[in-house]
Amino acid sequence: MLDIAEELHRWVEQGRDFAVATVVAVGGSAPRQPGAALAVDTDGTAIGSVSGGCVEGAVYELCQQALADGESVVERFGYSDADAFAVGLTCGGVIDILVTPVRASDPVREVIASALGAAARGEAAAVARIVSGPAELVGRALLVGPAGSYDAPYGSRGASYEGGFGAHPELDRTVAAEARAYLDAGRTGTLEIGEQGSRCGAPLTVLVESSVPPPRMIVFGAIDFASALVRIGKFLGYHVTVCDARPVFATQARFPEADEIVVEWPHRYLERTAVDARTVLCVLTHDAKFDVPLLRLALRLPVAYVGAMGSRRTHLDRNERLREVGVTELELARLRSPIGLDLGARTPEETALSIASEIVANRRGGSGVSLTGAHTPIHHDGTSATVGRIGSVA
Repeated sequence: MLDIAEELHRWVEQGRDFAVATVVAVGGSAPRQPGAALAVDTDGTAIGSVSGGCVEGAVYELCQQALADGESVVERFGYSDADAFAVGLTCGGVIDILVTPVRASDPVREVIASALGAAARGEAAAVARIVSGPAELVGRALLVGPAGSYDAPYGSRGASYEGGFGAHPELDRTVAAEARAYLDAGRTGTLEIGEQGSRCGAPLTVLVESSVPPPRMIVFGAIDFASALVRIGKFLGYHVTVCDARPVFATQARFPEADEIVVEWPHRYLERTAVDARTVLCVLTHDAKFDVPLLRLALRLPVAYVGAMGSRRTHLDRNERLREVGVTELELARLRSPIGLDLGARTPEETALSIASEIVANRRGGSGVSLTGAHTPIHHDGTSATVGRIGSVA
């Protein structure tokens, strides 16, 4: 649903009633992943897609029915379903779809509206909806944001979420915690939980949809190595900014794939721009007049990664200069310098791969050593234990 948030948010602002069909789970060769959605308003206008065309007609009718009777429903379409075969899903795929009415009279509308508004504004948000369980709970929703973003109490509840399922307070708190784990990982998927918020009792299936803006990569220094790093940063899904004080080098022509080009002294730009715990800072200037004021600030910011290019001699000299301006040993320990993993890199592209590999290893807790002969886990992602309980994860 959040994949069509901008359009649906406009519908909400216009006061339209609509029903939204959301892919809950997929199997086989189904074309869309969990979270994909199609919505239909009372005038019959449709936006989005749940199957790339295979079952759109049947889902359109389900949305119209939900608008008429106000009931949420989950339907499965697959190769063994005669109705699905009739509308063209013959490729062997299976999709489960949750259809939820969002009318002015529906209690879920306020929560859905808040979720759509947050996603349309580019804010991080996750909405959890009950997919299976007691009929009176199916379709009910709960919204959470990143840790700390919804700390203000909603009503007298005092919890960090909006909405709720109305079944048991512990269920709301547990699902909110699980949904935040999905949000932290930027994932969409399903989980199973008991009606009272434990692993016991009648199971409920909950769909959690996450909408997160891409993390930032800020590359300081408009050099040839930066061009390669911009390309690999975009490949990894970062919103990439290039910053350099020299206008002759910091140009769109030299960095066509960058999302943003900034001509400004690096430390001054870093002082005024927004960063968070997912932001990575790559300092490629290896010039003390840029590096020292920039790193003095960067190493005190709550960012995911700070790396600086330069030889080992440059690294030692830079560290001494940083100590002279008050950078502590604890702050220096955060600095990845010389930047990147030891791949024997020579070319700009190889160097960018080296830097990107270190960023990924830092993010996932990897060692950076060869897996051949190593007795270490292949996957180090700490979120994998708390997300993707069952079903598919996008």
